[in-house]
Order: sequence, then C-alpha cells, then structure tokens
Amino acid sequence: MSDCVFCRILAGELPSSTIYKDEVCTAILDIQPINDGHVLVIPNEHYPRLADLPPEVGGHLFEVGQRIAAAIPKSGVKCEGVNFFLADGKAAMQDVFHVHLHVIPRYEGDGFGFQFPVTYFELPTRDKLNKIEGYIKDALG
Repeated sequence: MSDCVFCRILAGELPSSTIYKDEVCTAILDIQPINDGHVLVIPNEHYPRLADLPPEVGGHLFEVGQRIAAAIPKSGVKCEGVNFFLADGKAAMQDVFHVHLHVIPRYEGDGFGFQFPVTYFELPTRDKLNKIEGYIKDALG
C-alpha cells in the first residue's frame, strides 16, 4: 500500500533501524519513542486492523515481542519493565492502520502511563458484568 508508512519502510522506500526480520514480521525502532529502545513489531503483509490479522501472524508478533522484551534489559538500554501496546482503531489511538505491536521499555519515573477515567473507580455490579459476559459470549458464537 503506497500510502502506508510501514509498507513503505518494509519496501525499503523509507529508512528504518531494523533489529529483527523474518518471513512473517519485522521489528524496528520507533522514530518517536516513548523511551529509548521502543520497538514496533510489524507484520510484513499489510493488515489494517486486528480483525484482519490471521491468528498465526498475531501469535508470531507476540512471540517476537517477547523475545525483544527479554533482550532489551540485557542490551544496556534502561529498562525495569516492559509494556506491550497494540492499538486497534482510531478510538484506541491507532494512528497507522497497519497492525503493529509496541514493545515499550519502562522504568520508574519515565513519565509514561495510562490515564483512567473517573468511572474506573466505580466498580460495576455483578449483574452488569454477567450481562456483558453474555453479550460477548454470544458474539463469539
């Protein structure tokens, strides 16, 4: 896809700092990292959304992400923990519509985090949870 920045990187049209590549995915350093060592694991084929991604490719992305997460602390990059982040859809903050897994090195005081809505602290009733459980089970089939 000519307008997809990741497809252009994978085609060699744009530069990248590639740390891993196989027949399924490529891992590159993020050019706007949250912390040093922030890696993006990208499928080599264009899949815009998570629902488009074949399960075996998704599993492989996470497997590679785990290997990278284990390597980062050994590399000398400051890292006391790791977050995985995968945004799916605009409302979830997906800004490049080519599935990609963020592997984000974390350390105390790095300034990154999630902001919870005020309703986060209002626990739902068991009835509400059971109702949502039913909806999702029905949708799963």
